[in-house]
Amino acid sequence: MTRKPAFAHYKQQGEWAELLFMARAAEQGLVIARPWGDSSPYDVAIVSQAKPGERPGLLRIQVKSTRCRHHNGYKCHVDSNGIAYHPDQLDFIAAYIITAAVWFIIPVHATHGQLELLLTPHRRDTKYGEYQEAWHLLRPAE
Repeated sequence: MTRKPAFAHYKQQGEWAELLFMARAAEQGLVIARPWGDSSPYDVAIVSQAKPGERPGLLRIQVKSTRCRHHNGYKCHVDSNGIAYHPDQLDFIAAYIITAAVWFIIPVHATHGQLELLLTPHRRDTKYGEYQEAWHLLRPAE
């Protein structure tokens, strides 16, 4: 049986989700970097391995989490204080559905500037279904 975590406030839930994301990314063999402080528009970066003579690249990830049921899915806010994220700020949103224990790895451009997304775990035929557990998007192209 899955234990439901209890949080005193949403910031605590967000910090927990960031830890879960980093642990899962490490399990996937990804190299993780974390910006210092809270002033960056992204929570975590994935470092891509560079070829000799090149600089490594960074994929900027904003981690979100939800347990808010809405119709057949979960509503997830993907904004920063009511302002949509843009591709010049970050590359992906990693949204964790707490009650389903499922990750969505969504390119920020696929959100089309929306402030919230409806995510439906275990249904691939939906708008964001292709991004469910899409950890391969964070790996460098071979």
